[in-house]
Amino acid sequence: MRISKELAKGSNALLVMSVLARQDMYGYQIIKTVEAASENVFSMNEGTLYPILHALEKEQLLEAYWCDAEGRKRKYYRITEKGKKQFAEKKAEWELFSGAVGKVLGAYAGA
Repeated sequence: MRISKELAKGSNALLVMSVLARQDMYGYQIIKTVEAASENVFSMNEGTLYPILHALEKEQLLEAYWCDAEGRKRKYYRITEKGKKQFAEKKAEWELFSGAVGKVLGAYAGA
């Protein structure tokens, strides 16, 4: 089952920050990591990812740097200290939200 774009839209930045909190990555690597970790439930394309990366960079939550990897230059992204704090807050907010949604859905499971 695929998640609707509207539902996923609010969580894409959180997903990106989550994988970057573990290690620095370049764009395509971020896309593939999110897909693999979600067992292909979340699928991002470059047109979705790069505006998110640029917005997070503008807010100083991420920073980019160039690196030679596998014989080519790649633009890597890393989460900043400010980004780590924001990620922790947004993760806690998401856990509260998703837990509350689960409780409501569970309360009406027989409906």
